[in-house]
Amino acid sequence: MKQSKMKINSKKITLHKLDWLEWIAIGLSMWFLFYPKPYNLLLLSLLLLPFIGMFLNGLNKPSIASLVEIDRNSKNEYDVADFIDIPAWAITIRVFIDYELDSYWGLIIIGSVAFIAVLFFLFITHKQIEDSNKDKLWIYLSIIFSIFIYSYSSIYAINCSFDNSVPKVYDSKIIDKHISRGRKGRKTYYVKVQPWGHHYESENMKVSRDEYESYYINESVKIDYKKGLLGISWYYLE
Repeated sequence: MKQSKMKINSKKITLHKLDWLEWIAIGLSMWFLFYPKPYNLLLLSLLLLPFIGMFLNGLNKPSIASLVEIDRNSKNEYDVADFIDIPAWAITIRVFIDYELDSYWGLIIIGSVAFIAVLFFLFITHKQIEDSNKDKLWIYLSIIFSIFIYSYSSIYAINCSFDNSVPKVYDSKIIDKHISRGRKGRKTYYVKVQPWGHHYESENMKVSRDEYESYYINESVKIDYKKGLLGISWYYLE
């Protein structure tokens, strides 16, 4: 038992040297979430951070366990390196605010390919966890879950953010608008539009607060429909 704990602690030395990268990841993620300008430059930085972190951490081929810190004082919480999970969640939140996919099937297929590719990068830069490590299963689950979130949100973001295709424009009309209040009073703004294109039912579309206040019921609007850089169609209100 003592031996396995010492192994875990020794693995943390490598990760501790990357504290500077974790702080960069936290800072850029907060910037991207609350003031996403310049959008594509910030996004590109967050997309690269997990790879940079895994590469630097894996220079001496440490165990995958070196990417997860275990808090024994808080019911054995498993904390994945911040240069992986913080950018993953920042990208996820941002893209769900900013973009509407027409279908998630393309995201599932391409995201799965990306997920496997990132896992492959992880396993060529890090060793597998020793069998004597009692936390082996939970460490694997923690890191794989974070990479899962990162992979799918990254594909979502790349597909929409770097899409320079010419949009197909549809006419519609706003028939309602409302504000949804979530936990801690967080507000999400929606406008409801009439059926358009191959969307045969009215639907709610997320908008920013400023956009919400600028739209009014019965106003005619245009919806831009784009192919997506990776072939995953998406759309937005002009």
